[in-house]
Amino acid sequence: MNTQKLKVKRAERRRFRVRKSLYGTPQKPRLSVSRSNLHISAQLIDDLNGVTIVAATSAGKKSGLKHGSNIAAAKAVGQKLAEAARAKGITIAQFDRGPFRFHGRIEALAVAATEAGLVCTDLESLKTKHAAKAEGKPEAKPEGKKGEGKPKGEKGEKGEGKPKGEGKPKAEGDAKPKGEGKPKADEKK
Repeated sequence: MNTQKLKVKRAERRRFRVRKSLYGTPQKPRLSVSRSNLHISAQLIDDLNGVTIVAATSAGKKSGLKHGSNIAAAKAVGQKLAEAARAKGITIAQFDRGPFRFHGRIEALAVAATEAGLVCTDLESLKTKHAAKAEGKPEAKPEGKKGEGKPKGEKGEKGEGKPKGEGKPKAEGDAKPKGEGKPKADEKK
């Protein structure tokens, strides 16, 4: 199978994995995000009735955006979507990131929509995550995970063993004093 088909298959798996726990209702619709190289779009979907309630995109002249493929455009789309949702009486949504990671433009859209009144993500956890990153602290890893190595100081590490020079003790007669042995080429004559 070629690499492009594998990429599509992996993206499809990620999308299905995210979607299996989300289901939009008229009171709490699913906020689905789609991102391309040039634009970003989002829509509130009622899966119960199979209807798109509200949509916003960075494409087209109506968007008023010069470029649709940056974080500023994603923020603008999130704000537009939240304003349209508030007009329809919707204040909460389930965020469906699809096959995309929750960072960059996707995160910017979710944060902008939440700040504009459409609650779809937890801002407090995002702030603590970004604060920890800014301080240079790595995120806490749970203990006992698979793949952990042995703690330092235990047997099995490289470089352990006897230091050089220690080995089998030499017999007294085995050691030759320095300077003895084969004569060098200059000393033959």
